[in-house]
Amino acid sequence: MKYLGSVAALLGLMTAGWLIWREDPAAILHLLESAGWGLVLAALVHVLSMIPNAWDWRLLIRDAERPSFATMLKLVWIRESINGLLPVARIGGEIVSFRLLTRVGVRPATAVAGLVVDMQLTLISQVVFALVAVGYVAELASSDSVRLAGRFAWGLAGIVPVLLLFALVQHARPFERAARTINRVTSGKVYALVGKSARIDQSIKLIWRQTGIVVRYLFIWQTLQCLGLALELWVALHVLGSDTTFAAAFVLEALIQLVSSFAFFVPGNIGVQEGSFVVIGGILGIDAPTCLALAGARRVRDLLFFVPGLIFWQLAERSFGPRRSPALKPGNANAK
Repeated sequence: MKYLGSVAALLGLMTAGWLIWREDPAAILHLLESAGWGLVLAALVHVLSMIPNAWDWRLLIRDAERPSFATMLKLVWIRESINGLLPVARIGGEIVSFRLLTRVGVRPATAVAGLVVDMQLTLISQVVFALVAVGYVAELASSDSVRLAGRFAWGLAGIVPVLLLFALVQHARPFERAARTINRVTSGKVYALVGKSARIDQSIKLIWRQTGIVVRYLFIWQTLQCLGLALELWVALHVLGSDTTFAAAFVLEALIQLVSSFAFFVPGNIGVQEGSFVVIGGILGIDAPTCLALAGARRVRDLLFFVPGLIFWQLAERSFGPRRSPALKPGNANAK
């Protein structure tokens, strides 16, 4: 397990190199060169997906401890940069976000609960958007309405276990149960951890009971985020000379996001991203050189956007200041 990330990255790099070599590297490079500054424009469009992400994540934190929108936007930038470029199994950004949240006055249990529910709701929305994308692809592949209805039925049936799983998790007290097990194994040496874990479970339940926030998160803010990512992809496709529709770009982005989530152990999704663009893009009628150039455009986005994000992370470690207790905030003098 120690070297899994390195092995996955090496295999991914070899896969990406093989795909580029097979599909004429000169043609792919020409597409990227012809796009020019348009690639910078496509990278900047990424901000439009970060804004709803920061807003919905912020709503998962209780009012008394909720940071400013500007702070959450910075944390989204840092989290995406770490998860996008570093070999941290797409969870390193959450760990750093947790530490920075506690330093701006958010209680640890509240910070962890917000991060956990954010990841849960994001995965649910990704599955939903992927099902919509599969339906769109199925419609292109077949004109048989009965067959299409069957595919939709299987897709909807497939999401039920996912929703039930998350519903059951909220009542299973996973953090508390894990902490109690560790406490028994260590003969009571981590007793305090049980109480902290119980508070995390309780905080998660409280968030899920806020039905309005959860519904808005899934159907408004996550939709806006996915539309922003699709717009980024659509702009990149057009500066690369493709006349792909926005609907096709949305489908491509939805499926790429889901594949990336399952390939979390591959640093930077090297190889996975390139292969996914070629396979899914081919189904949508996008030629392989354009798909690989599109994957290259996303790598350009990573360099232009996420590398500065890593630099800002180092600055934030100093500028966010020491942790402030929520009990010291005005109006919280009686907080426990």
